[in-house]
Amino acid sequence: MVTSEAEIKTFQKKILVWYRVHGRHDLPWRHTRDPYKIFVSEIMLQQTQVDRVVPKYKNFLKQFPTVKRLAYAPQAAVLKEWQGLGYNRRALYVKRAAAQVVKNYKGAFPKNPHELEKLPGVGHYTARAMCAFAWDMPEVFIETNIRRVYIHFFFAHKKKVIDAEILECIQKTLPPEHIREWYWALMDYGAGELKNISNPNRKSIRYVRQSKFEGSRRFARAKLLDLILLESRLTLKKTQALFERDPLLAMHNPKEILEALARDGFIKKNGAVWHMI
Repeated sequence: MVTSEAEIKTFQKKILVWYRVHGRHDLPWRHTRDPYKIFVSEIMLQQTQVDRVVPKYKNFLKQFPTVKRLAYAPQAAVLKEWQGLGYNRRALYVKRAAAQVVKNYKGAFPKNPHELEKLPGVGHYTARAMCAFAWDMPEVFIETNIRRVYIHFFFAHKKKVIDAEILECIQKTLPPEHIREWYWALMDYGAGELKNISNPNRKSIRYVRQSKFEGSRRFARAKLLDLILLESRLTLKKTQALFERDPLLAMHNPKEILEALARDGFIKKNGAVWHMI
């Protein structure tokens, strides 16, 4: 745990000096203060590597350059643009959130984290990250790379570190200005300088090894959604034939997957045919 002002200044200097030399200064969402563009980047970056997000982010904003354009876009068009990022619920979240911003806030994202949390797909982290990155507000939040940095520097000899302890440490070390640059520096240090050491996050009580994607239920949902986006219409018979041919899909019940996609708002059934909403 942080113990003195001198320790805080030493820590801040180390992170910022490293960032000025090695930071990912070319990331496109770091060259805007538009809360809509920052919102899109934050949702895309959830559980997805930065290198995969950059081209999708650029293409997405070409198709939907404003929150209003996204709010009124066909859902199928949004999902098609999202293909390749995975976790397709996020595509629904960004569209539904855009619709709420247009309807409830006249197209302007609220500058209050508690108001932001009312939007679909926006939790504690995303709301506060938006406030920091769009408006330089001194919010306290944590994500994987930030957690890695603080455990490495301040909890190296402790097991089962809880986020409440780390958040207290983040609060104490938060600089008085340039908040967004500080958080970028922390993220880049965790993703860059600490990538070749034993992962400090193993000491966090929140640490969970990510399950395998191929063959999982999420894999089956993604394959089926890709097929419906390609063909527009799908029958249960055709879905069953697809699942029977692919050993990675064969363990799943196609009817259950279709019904789950319908419950989540991706597709709907008309007679014997399933199609995009």
